[in-house]
Amino acid sequence: MDRSRPGSKHHLLTDANGTPLVVRLSAANQADINELYSLVDGIPPLRGRRGRPRFRARSLYADRGYDSKAHRIGLRLRRIQPFIAKRNTDNGSGLGRWRWVVERTIAWLHRYRRLRVRYERRADIHEAFLLLAASLICWRTLKPSLC
Repeated sequence: MDRSRPGSKHHLLTDANGTPLVVRLSAANQADINELYSLVDGIPPLRGRRGRPRFRARSLYADRGYDSKAHRIGLRLRRIQPFIAKRNTDNGSGLGRWRWVVERTIAWLHRYRRLRVRYERRADIHEAFLLLAASLICWRTLKPSLC
């Protein structure tokens, strides 16, 4: 890990359609795995059937940056089935069939120039722009169903 690497990372958790549910900002010199639980715990209540709303998804698809045996066990204890690509293996794990939705949403976020290249020195301002862009993506995704 390069500790002197400047910049920031955008961590994103989406639903199956690519609508951002949770967005986090972290330093570029931190490991991705550190943000896994904060992403999962930040999931808002999911609407659906009558009764108590679900706070957890049933499954989670993630890339190699989130691979850890301890975190897989932690997700299973939270009743979430992890589908995480294993480190030090060849590509072609088959998760790309579902992971492209997240990659597309990240591309939607990076259409905004202030997120693609970080111009702000303060992290709270950059995170505000990140949340604003995620809100705009949610609005554009959900707008056709509202009409």
